[in-house]
Amino acid sequence: MSRGFIEVDYESDAVGSEGILRDREGQAEAFDAIGDRYDEAFPYKKGQLAAAEWLIGALPARSRVLDLGCGTGLPTARQLVEAGFEVVGVDLSRGMVDLAREYVPGATFHRLDIADLGPGGPHDLGRFDAVVAFFSLLMLPRTEIPGTLRTVHDLLVPGGLFTLSMVEADVDYFKIPFLGHLIRVSGYLRDDLRQVIEEAEFEVIEETSYSYAPAISDVPPEEQLFFNCARRG
Repeated sequence: MSRGFIEVDYESDAVGSEGILRDREGQAEAFDAIGDRYDEAFPYKKGQLAAAEWLIGALPARSRVLDLGCGTGLPTARQLVEAGFEVVGVDLSRGMVDLAREYVPGATFHRLDIADLGPGGPHDLGRFDAVVAFFSLLMLPRTEIPGTLRTVHDLLVPGGLFTLSMVEADVDYFKIPFLGHLIRVSGYLRDDLRQVIEEAEFEVIEETSYSYAPAISDVPPEEQLFFNCARRG
């Protein structure tokens, strides 16, 4: 690991495809249990708010936006709804979706896996003018991230906008303790993440980073990367 994520004892055991599916459900259950404590642990979302403001300034009124890995709906889904957009949020955690429906009644939320949204998948949500993915792709193994970015590309209208964030770290689906639960996370160093994004046919318009530490602990800060992009083709 180079930098980013909490300095803990990482467990790097290999996980097969069946194990990944089990882990994905297990991670959803962890976030079911975490619930509101996520927003308590991460209350200062300067980068996330700024990235959504970029979208708000770039999109026409009543644009359709997908919040991929919406969590509790705060702050992003609410921010976009208040800007007058049609917002659809998806998350695999039933508890997070229930909270999002309570906190942001002006949006539509679905309990879905990111993998369900691709071409030929079981759930057709239509096309979007923009997609946001704040810290949701880091919950996937690296082998799935390029395909997920292609799915985002296909969900966007031509020229559609995409903003995403990840923690800068050279790790692939490593197990870490997180708010009293074990989850698996992946990350990239900045240049490597930019390359993966560009290979999925996105133009990177701007990128920023923020040093951030959770509010409920004294762990060293992590480096959060934000990329604002547009679909090519």
